[in-house]
Amino acid sequence: MGLFAFGKKKNGVEYLVVGLGNPGKEYENTRHNAGFLAVDYILGKRNKAAERLKYSALTAQVEINEKNVLFMKPQTFMNLSGNAVSQSAAFYKIPPEKIIVISDDVSFNCGVMRIKRQGSHGGHNGLKSISASIGSTAFPRIKLGVGVKPNPDYDMADWVLSKFTKSELEALSANFDKVNSALELIIDGEMDKAMNLFNR
Repeated sequence: MGLFAFGKKKNGVEYLVVGLGNPGKEYENTRHNAGFLAVDYILGKRNKAAERLKYSALTAQVEINEKNVLFMKPQTFMNLSGNAVSQSAAFYKIPPEKIIVISDDVSFNCGVMRIKRQGSHGGHNGLKSISASIGSTAFPRIKLGVGVKPNPDYDMADWVLSKFTKSELEALSANFDKVNSALELIIDGEMDKAMNLFNR
């Protein structure tokens, strides 16, 4: 075949997949870290792990549907997640519609997922930081239900930093194969199909 093989482009990153969460042992398996957990699962299916520190995030690069995808777990804490995303998006010249964010959502119970093409941050500090840092709300997001507050007076910060129960974690994790499938469809340009299949 010779020294140079023509075909798939191997050099540039074309998509960013950002799982949101907080770094550190004390935040493992907390509700706010659903995005980290989903990224770990998706990479694990491909025998990869987000281990390389770049752009203030733990990263891993994989190929999905012949597209080079950079997975990221920002290490800046939730409120500053946009710093890592804007750095990498600027370096690779990634437009907002190719930045896919996986986040927790307190509007839904564990086991529910919702895909949105774009939209407001809805009070989520990680999404808010990304929107502000890249100057756009036009990025797709996969939102994972992490449980609704047990009562209206429960402090939201305490709730999102509380740990999942065993059954909640099982319900959340049961969706990760769907998250993986949705991600593959979105990267393949099939956003509508992904929404129709998984927004139930």
